[in-house]
Parts: sequence; structure tokens; C-alpha cells
Amino acid sequence: MTETDDILAVPLWINGHAFLTMAPAFFDVCAPRSGHLVRRTPLCGASQARVAVEAAASALPGWVAWPLAERAARLVVLADALAGYAAHFADLIAEETGQPATSAAAEVAAALQVLRGAADSAEASAGSVVVGLVCDDRTPLLGLLQRAVPALRAGATLVIKPSPQAPSVAVALAELTAQCGFPDGVCNVLHGDLAAIDGLCASAEVKLLLFAGDPLLAARVAVIATRHGKPFVD
Repeated sequence: MTETDDILAVPLWINGHAFLTMAPAFFDVCAPRSGHLVRRTPLCGASQARVAVEAAASALPGWVAWPLAERAARLVVLADALAGYAAHFADLIAEETGQPATSAAAEVAAALQVLRGAADSAEASAGSVVVGLVCDDRTPLLGLLQRAVPALRAGATLVIKPSPQAPSVAVALAELTAQCGFPDGVCNVLHGDLAAIDGLCASAEVKLLLFAGDPLLAARVAVIATRHGKPFVD
């Protein structure tokens, strides 16, 4: 038995539930400060991307039918719930990114402001479509929400592809959306690397790809999006 046999894989989140998959490979998530293996990220591909996109596409008509004000209000409810788990989210950020505890807590506080601003924002990006959202590990919560909040407010449903190095925050946030009454399939989480992004872009239902993170990685993701003719925003 190897060390990785005792380490649980991070689940995907699809259609309102944790989703386990037999991925062809896994990424070992090691805490930067200790170097200890803490969890494993499944490196998914086209088949798992298809399941996640189908969930988002099925949820789209119902989510679009909600008035904009109700979608915005639900994001504020999510902020209140996130505030109750602020320490847990900060711990996940610090563990997987190596940020100091104070920086991780500050990221959660900034993310709460983004969510709470949904009720007053005039911005409505993306539109009522299925959106792929790719995030790196620099600000795994704040970067995600800076892109996700305007899209959700506008009526988009999401397939979020976090960094395999920092996968847990996205899953925890998606689980929190379910607890806050978001319809199943509005927020989905797909794990993986470039093959997962390629699978998202290959899906006809995905109309837009958003990115949050490092410009060098953004350039690599843009190449995939362009190859599939997908609009790309970083």
C-alpha cells in the first residue's frame, strides 16, 4: 500500500451532489508549507466534462426564469452562509495555496464583499447561457467569485474548473450553494487540467469561457478556446 492509497480524492460537484469518478489520473495536492500530501485531484477529461455541461444546460431554463432580483438576493444569502464558514474556507485556502492565515482570511472577506455587492450591481455579464469558468490557485475563492457572481446574476449556469493544486474551495462553495437553495445544476465543479478545459470547450452547450488567474495560464487556455471557436474572457 502506498501513501496515496489512504488519501481521499476530491469529488466533483455535479447537479447538486458530490460526484465521484474513476479518472485516468490524479494530481497529488501537497500542502506547500509542510509538503504533506493532503488530497488527490481527479484529472478528468471529455466524458466528465460532458456530464457537468449537461447538468448546467438542464438547469439553465429554470434559473433564467428566476427574476434577476431573486438571483441577486440568492447570492446575498450565499454570502451570509459563507460568512458562517469563513474560518473553514480560510483554512482550505491557506492549506492548499500556502498563503499566510491572515491573507487567506482577507481573501474570504473580499469574496464576501463581492457576493454582497450582487444586490446593488448594475453589471450583468455573460447572459443566460452555460459558462465554463477556469480558475488558477492564486486566489481560488476571490478569483472564482469575481467571475461567477456577475454571470450567475445574469442568469448563466456554470461549470467551474478550479486549479488541480487548489480544488477544495470550489467544491465547498458549490456545496454551500446547494444548502442556500440554488437549483441543482446551476453551479457544477469539474476537476482536471488542460484536457478538462478542452472537454468543456468541445461542448456545444458551453457558449463562453471565463478565466481568473495568471496571464501566462490564461494564454494557454485562450488557445484551447480559440481552437473550438469559444469566446474567451480573462
